[in-house]
Amino acid sequence: MKKNRCAVTIFLMAISLYSAHTLMAQSSTYTISSSKVNAMKLSGTSTLHDWEMNTGSFSGGAQFVVGDGEAQAIDALSALTFTLPVRNLESDKNGLDKNAYKALKANKYENIVYKLASAKVIPDKAGNHLVKTNGNLTVAGVMREVSMDVHCYINKDASIRCSGSEKLKMTDYGVEPPTFLLGAMTTGDAITLDFTLVFKQ
Repeated sequence: MKKNRCAVTIFLMAISLYSAHTLMAQSSTYTISSSKVNAMKLSGTSTLHDWEMNTGSFSGGAQFVVGDGEAQAIDALSALTFTLPVRNLESDKNGLDKNAYKALKANKYENIVYKLASAKVIPDKAGNHLVKTNGNLTVAGVMREVSMDVHCYINKDASIRCSGSEKLKMTDYGVEPPTFLLGAMTTGDAITLDFTLVFKQ
């Protein structure tokens, strides 16, 4: 009889602890803020020189589970999306921009879109979190699965900064590497997407 009472007591304590943890760490909706830290960059090479296109204008949201307490930590990331209008990307050369928009089929597919499929959060030191993600990236109307390491940090104002980098191939998305100067300059197939996003509740 005593053993049964002990088992029931332990079971009730476990439920209480689980409930307390659930109350302290609940999923919250975040959106990309208007922070000046926000940045996305597409960069690559060419037969003449390296190139890059930048923007700080895009939109998106996320669902973070953040634990309560003095030392806040990201317990989980259940959703994340971002939408990048292609024509918001700009370089310091109008000709490069026009050819890039044409290659990315911006007239038909206005946005580059990412949607998270799954994520595993690995806490690090000093509030840093390594998030191993899998998701779908759509470029020029073609969707491909990508795996990215995203580094997240909880700021003092409770916003969450996420940054990462991913190497892509234009031809994987049906994009023909653009040429310039009547074919004298040809871009390489490999490009890199770098990003920093700041999310706020």
